Amino acid sequence: MATEKIQYRLSLIQYPLFLLLFTFLFSFCYAGPVTVTDGDTIRMGDERIRFSGIDAPELQQMCTYQDIEFQCGEFSKTLLIQKITNQKVNCIREGEDQYGRILAECFVGEESLSSYLVREGYAFAYRQYSDQFIQDEEYAQSRENGMWAMEFEFPWDFRRKN
Repeated sequence: MATEKIQYRLSLIQYPLFLLLFTFLFSFCYAGPVTVTDGDTIRMGDERIRFSGIDAPELQQMCTYQDIEFQCGEFSKTLLIQKITNQKVNCIREGEDQYGRILAECFVGEESLSSYLVREGYAFAYRQYSDQFIQDEEYAQSRENGMWAMEFEFPWDFRRKN
């Protein structure tokens, strides 16, 4: 009888551990080649992955630097392409957005791509949904990195107007 109780207790412990391990393993998105859609969205296989907690400029969004107007959304996309070229990208799934995209934080090695883009000044902490990248944004702003050295509109304002 005592042996049965011990085995029962172990199974109660093993089940949550199994669920935790299963959830952890399947929270990663692994796929073949990565395609960059824009500054905060990639494709891995058939999966569209939106970087959670950040917002990058739209592809057609314009910025002005020293009286020169250019597409800062395209620049943000190019920066991301350069960062991940010939690199393995791993993502940790965090959920799904209203458009059916996977929300995730993605990494090259140990470096968060979201943190990288925000610190470079070509994406912003999406405070409406997360406070995770606020320090990265403050870092970029204090050093006038990327768009912080330009005249620009926040992506959420640009989308609202267009």
